Amino acid sequence: MERWWAWQFALVALATVYLSPSLGQNAEFQSDTLINNVVADPRTGRLYIGAVNSLYQLNPDLGVESRTETGPKRDNRQCTPPVTDACDNAVDTDNHNKLLLVQGAKDVLVACGSVYRGICSLRNLSNVEQLLYFSDTKGEKSYVASAEESVSVVGVIVSSPRPSQVGKGYGNHDSTKLISTRILQDYGDWVVFDSIIEASAVQANPFLLRYLHDFRFAFKDGGFVYFLFSRTLGVQDTKNYTFISRMCEDDQGYYSYTELQLNCSSTNKYNKAQVRRRSGHIWTFCILMSLCDAAYVATPGEVLAQSFTRSGEYGHVSASDKNNMALRYKCGAEFLPSPLASKAEYALTAQHPLICKGHMTAVAVAVEKGHAVAFLGTATGEVLKVHLSAQPEVYGRAPGDVTGDKVNKNLLFDTSLQHLYITTEKKVPVQACHLKTDCQSCVAMKDPYCGWCVLEGKCTRKQECRRSSEDNTWLWSPNQQCVEIESFNPPNLSCKKTQQVWRELVNEHALSISLCGVDSPPSESPVLADQGLITCALPDPAEIPPTPDRQGRSTHGCTKVFLINGLSVPRVAEFAPASRSFKMTKTERFRADVPSCIACVTSEWGCQWNARDHSCSDRDDGVDGDHVPDSCPQFESPEPLLIPVGFEIPISFQGRNLEIYTVRAVRPLMKHTEREVAQEQGSKFKFTGYEVSVEDFGCTYFTLQVGLVLYNCSVGREDCSLCKHADSTYQCVWCSATRTCVYRELCPSPQPAQCPDPEITDIVPRFGPLNGRISVTIKGSNMGIKKEDIKKITVAGVDCVHQEDRYSVSTSVVCEIGPAKRAPPSDLPFVPTHSGAVEIEVEGGRRGTSQVFFTYRDPKPVAVHPAKGPAAGGTRITITGTDLDTATKDDIAVTVGGFPCEVLSFGKEITCKTGKYRGQKVPSDLLPVQVKYGKNTTKDVTAAYQYSENPKITDYNPKASFLCGGRRIVVMGNGFDLIQKATMRVQPAFDEFTQNPTPVEVSVCVCVCVCVKFGHGEWKVGSVYYARKDDIPLAIIIPAVIVPMLLFIAVSVYCYRRKSQQAEREYEKVKHQLENLEESVRDRCKKEFTDLMIEMEDHTSDLSEARIPFLDYKTYTDRNFFLPSKDGANDAMITRKLQIPEARRAIVAQALNQFSNLLNSKTFLINFIRTLESRPDFNARARGYFASLLTVALHGKLEYYTDIMRTLLLEMMDEHVQSKNPKLMLRRSETVVERMLCNWMSICLYQFLRDTAGEPLYKLYKALKHQVEKGPVDAKMKKAKYTLNDTGLLGDDVEYSVLTLQVLVHGEGPDVTPVKVLNCDTISQVKEKIIDQVYRNLPYSQRPKVECVALEWRPGSTGQILSDLDLTSQKEGRWKRLNTLAHYNVRDNATLVLSRVLHTQSFHQHQDSYEEKNSLLEDDNTFHLVRPADEIDEVKSKRGSMKDKAMTKAITEIYLTRLLSVKGTLQQFVDDFFRSVLCSGSVVPPAVKYFFDFLDEQALRHDNVDEETLHIWKTNSLPSRFWVNILRNPHFIFDVHVTEVVDASLHVISQTFMDACTKSEHKLSRESPSNKLLYAKEISTYKKMVDDYYKGIRQMVPVSDQDMNTHLAEVSRQHTDKLNTQVALHQLYQYASKYYDVIIQSLDEDPAAQNKQLTLRLQGIAAALENKVTDL
Repeated sequence: MERWWAWQFALVALATVYLSPSLGQNAEFQSDTLINNVVADPRTGRLYIGAVNSLYQLNPDLGVESRTETGPKRDNRQCTPPVTDACDNAVDTDNHNKLLLVQGAKDVLVACGSVYRGICSLRNLSNVEQLLYFSDTKGEKSYVASAEESVSVVGVIVSSPRPSQVGKGYGNHDSTKLISTRILQDYGDWVVFDSIIEASAVQANPFLLRYLHDFRFAFKDGGFVYFLFSRTLGVQDTKNYTFISRMCEDDQGYYSYTELQLNCSSTNKYNKAQVRRRSGHIWTFCILMSLCDAAYVATPGEVLAQSFTRSGEYGHVSASDKNNMALRYKCGAEFLPSPLASKAEYALTAQHPLICKGHMTAVAVAVEKGHAVAFLGTATGEVLKVHLSAQPEVYGRAPGDVTGDKVNKNLLFDTSLQHLYITTEKKVPVQACHLKTDCQSCVAMKDPYCGWCVLEGKCTRKQECRRSSEDNTWLWSPNQQCVEIESFNPPNLSCKKTQQVWRELVNEHALSISLCGVDSPPSESPVLADQGLITCALPDPAEIPPTPDRQGRSTHGCTKVFLINGLSVPRVAEFAPASRSFKMTKTERFRADVPSCIACVTSEWGCQWNARDHSCSDRDDGVDGDHVPDSCPQFESPEPLLIPVGFEIPISFQGRNLEIYTVRAVRPLMKHTEREVAQEQGSKFKFTGYEVSVEDFGCTYFTLQVGLVLYNCSVGREDCSLCKHADSTYQCVWCSATRTCVYRELCPSPQPAQCPDPEITDIVPRFGPLNGRISVTIKGSNMGIKKEDIKKITVAGVDCVHQEDRYSVSTSVVCEIGPAKRAPPSDLPFVPTHSGAVEIEVEGGRRGTSQVFFTYRDPKPVAVHPAKGPAAGGTRITITGTDLDTATKDDIAVTVGGFPCEVLSFGKEITCKTGKYRGQKVPSDLLPVQVKYGKNTTKDVTAAYQYSENPKITDYNPKASFLCGGRRIVVMGNGFDLIQKATMRVQPAFDEFTQNPTPVEVSVCVCVCVCVKFGHGEWKVGSVYYARKDDIPLAIIIPAVIVPMLLFIAVSVYCYRRKSQQAEREYEKVKHQLENLEESVRDRCKKEFTDLMIEMEDHTSDLSEARIPFLDYKTYTDRNFFLPSKDGANDAMITRKLQIPEARRAIVAQALNQFSNLLNSKTFLINFIRTLESRPDFNARARGYFASLLTVALHGKLEYYTDIMRTLLLEMMDEHVQSKNPKLMLRRSETVVERMLCNWMSICLYQFLRDTAGEPLYKLYKALKHQVEKGPVDAKMKKAKYTLNDTGLLGDDVEYSVLTLQVLVHGEGPDVTPVKVLNCDTISQVKEKIIDQVYRNLPYSQRPKVECVALEWRPGSTGQILSDLDLTSQKEGRWKRLNTLAHYNVRDNATLVLSRVLHTQSFHQHQDSYEEKNSLLEDDNTFHLVRPADEIDEVKSKRGSMKDKAMTKAITEIYLTRLLSVKGTLQQFVDDFFRSVLCSGSVVPPAVKYFFDFLDEQALRHDNVDEETLHIWKTNSLPSRFWVNILRNPHFIFDVHVTEVVDASLHVISQTFMDACTKSEHKLSRESPSNKLLYAKEISTYKKMVDDYYKGIRQMVPVSDQDMNTHLAEVSRQHTDKLNTQVALHQLYQYASKYYDVIIQSLDEDPAAQNKQLTLRLQGIAAALENKVTDL
């Protein structure tokens, strides 16, 4: 059988990876970007480096063999690959390498990156530039690595006869599966990188989301796959616990998964692990870091094992010891417990042999000369060298400046084990001898690899040092003393002085010196040695090499002279540690200035400055000159430093070392005049200064050579505030007399204490939207010195928030205006102006008011021209309307259908250029144009613009033209009407124009001159003469034509006038009638709406989630799943009652758990459902009930439930598509999967109902209930005056009045509650209204029921019990009227007592018996307001009856206007609910997006599924299946009671909602039902809302399978324990028991079920549950 390859991986932390080599000068490889992973091919020694955006292939010496770019790529973590233009948030994203794996058998390199949700690729191992496989269209099953940079992946290639396992961690955008299986080539239905393990098999108990896993290493050994990882117990508990897990390579079900906790030390203080493996055996060894809590596992081999055995702490230690993990179960089995988690008490504990400070990141182990050596990488970039002896110690380290900032986990030896690849900045040898440049540091390392080679003067390994076998030539022990040169005398010397000698002092242990020379290579020169004193002659000056020129001014050189022990120095740039350098200098003439003097005497060569000839030379005591800086001539300390313009101030300065100089005058650079300088005491000088005017220089400040600064107070300080803002050092003041800012001494008048009041000169802009939230710039003067001076700003009477960060001193203040003041309520008409001045208040109470006004106004865009344009964009559209020039151009933004439109001009009209249309439908629907003013004002022009297809050219004529041009060319195509400005360029012809006999067009002029024209060319041919014919005289023609025409016109005008006058009279009559009717309806709607809003205010103003009576999750699912069942509220799922004997409960519970495990087998469950649906007696009701039971039973694994639902949906979809009836799919709930889908939507949208849609739905229900109860409601006929349903409309005018009752609740205190009722209400209706008002803060289930309370009226000293029927009830023939408040003559403000009835059976039961007895004797019937229309008294005459019937019909139709009144009153609440449900721009539940994308994907898979069919699928799956159900039954989500009258109106609204979701157009006529006519006007708007909702969802960022599974897992975790899972399993088993034989037969015929022994498992469950006889 062909062997299959797969690989395993888990997540770890990222690290930087660099490499480098070993001998002498180490070779280097540097990457331009961060390196993430490094792997080596053990066969070839090649290295493969995965870096950010790059992948490298290197040879063992770090030479680049191949390289390929892997990024950046356009990506976004929220977008599902492939990433297209539809992903608006996609940007160029760096591709971090997450995993590299070498599959040598196939010559394949597996490379995974962070982009595209972690999709991997296969590359050629010999040439990584060759891409063997990559696909981003396979969906979630190909997402292997993590998309997060902080999470990386480890893996291992394993082989097995069948597809193999893979482990995977998770991040925020990853799936919750920690372990999965991937294959590396297509097989059956699986594609490359596909996960071949069922999702239910992966989600095990140890892998709950609250755990944070950090996988560190993966390897295989002995047919097992091992993972080493650390785990934190939760977000709050960050302590790490280390585990090692194991499973068989060929275990597809993960039944062999076993964990073992690892503890390093008895307290487990150091507990974060990493593993390194060197041989075929595994050996655990803890090395602990005291500060980083990290432990690492490595394999040192036999040498380390022997060291530990000698220590005696661990007994006998062998390198072949293995961890005995789960050997008892081998590879496990489906029926055995799995997975096996680890417990802390069974953890494997080892003691730490070594503790070091720091963060350890990597481990590698080798053996050198019988010593076990561990290389430990740290977070600081060091590689510690640990001698693993009986007493381990750190003997050396590679410093951080050599290796880098951090050592990655990948420490790799080369194939010779002589060098270590460190994944930082360099590949370094196992020893770093060459880094030590002196004998002391080399010997002090105590490194077994390194010693000091005396003759060569460097630190080397012993075999690399010549004559190392001789004594004292290779020093390793720190007891041996190093050779050292102590001093030079003199340390430096001028190259001109050749007669002096150079001496060195060497310690007494020095070897013989054989060579002394200058620079490299050294030449031999005499060397004299005398008791440690070495004398060496200097070379000839000509032999001294030239010194480099420094900055072109002077030349200072250094000649290096070396004293060499034994051999010459191999390199010029490096000094041998046993040699010292001697410096010789050259000097050159400096410029004759003071800076040159200082530079000369401060040089390192000890040069001397000659003050007389201004030159720099070698120091000579015989020549007068300076050789210290303080001897140079200098000018310093000018006073004062600041000189104001226009005022003469004396200036003094100090001079030093001026004995041979005379200072006569000073001259500033900008004046050509000199001032005499007077010398005062000592070397102090003074002159009178200058009076500098503004014309003398063109800037505010000017610095003199002596360091003086000139300044002008008036420049840039035009007002008082700017002047006061100047630094006090300048002594600028505001002079009131001249109204300028001047120097203090130049102002004769006293200084004002405060600046003048602020002055406002301009406001930008002068118009703003009513809602405000735009910035207003106020320009002026004296508006404060600092931003804190602005105390208050008002614009048109509205506070304006100061924007302090945009404040400019005195001249400009920016603030953000608030909304305009609203008009106060008043009975008189009031037209607000919203206009006013701008007032600003600054520090000191000073105020300024603008002369110009700011005006609030409401911009109203009305139209857009043109109304359509090409999809490519670029169309200049003009928006017209009123007050569009509100705010400024920077404050507005224009969008067309959500796509930005670049604003070109802003004024009375707004012009913008459309952007590219990115929608899928072309031409688009009519899109709204939205103009946004500031942050809080949005104005729409609905259905204003349409994107059409781009213009296309199909042909043009003619195809040729004459040379002179001017010929008209006709271009044919489509879409040219969309072009606003078109240009066309035609290439000229190359043939010259020639006249030929080809026919051409001719035009005959009035002057009968024939002209031939070709474009712009014209040729005159000659004259043409025409012969005249005999014509009929005009005197006869004109009367014969004109007279009949006039007669016909006159008759037509008369007839038209007569008809038009008659039609106009009819029109005016009908118009008057319609206006009256419209006015009546308008007044009624206005009145009813006002009353409703006032009375609803108490109900809705304080609504919140706590006040809305939402059902808990358990009750919500019970009512949605089981309330429609045949047993209703008595269903066992609702009552939670199972008839199970006490003795069998434990057995039944165990068997039900086994049955639950059986249901978790996809093979069994699919077979189970198919078998049941194939039975003819398994009807639609049973299928729905079965699906609801299955939903509860699998609620703990909703992702698995979703997988089953998808599988069944795909089967049903294929069935409908193949039968050519795809539109019928999901129309009803006749199958198990359809009911499963309904329940799935109910589960996923529960939180959306509570957070978003619940409040508008509850308000709609309360408003409808309140409106219905405002008018009379017939308690018997269930008809109301105010309703939306024409069949429930009360077809009579019932006189009634509103009463306010003062209700006292018996036993609940003296407080009374006012309750509004109608005097025509029955007593039961009054009780309901009283209970609703008194107990309004309680949910309906906690309120007393109507039959449990009694109502007592106490008009006098005695009380009267009120009831619907009693002995006082009125009779009309054989009809008896129910008692009302009017019957009892209850008045307004009457006091009634509500009390609870302890024995409820008495009164009503006796009353029913009494009524039943009378009905038998007298054939009694009861009614409330109106008797039934078909029961008119028999005493009436036949003619009279017909008349009454006709009257009744007419009256009923007239009352249809009440429907309009109620509809108009409730319109706002209906619209609010529809918007909350059908708005894709706010919050869309992830389940809706996920399922709609699933339908879109399946529609693309089938050829005969068009857009209309897809629309029907979406409607049938969400609006019709869920929202209509919730809208018709508010008690499914709220704890309320829905009466029949309210239910009838809700039915109309739900029917309207269903109509809005259909694609078919509704053709209305006079015969159409009133319900459809009622919302005929709004239905088009609702349809567009539905279309936009579907389109918006399609354009949203996709919800991936892992995101959905994460959401479902969270729902399962929150709510599963609240449901009756055991009862559901028991009820489900009843179906398995009923159809037991056919299920067993079906399982026996299924090969997959046979392999999993499903029949055997079901038989065992049956035997336990009902003692069923089986073959066991």
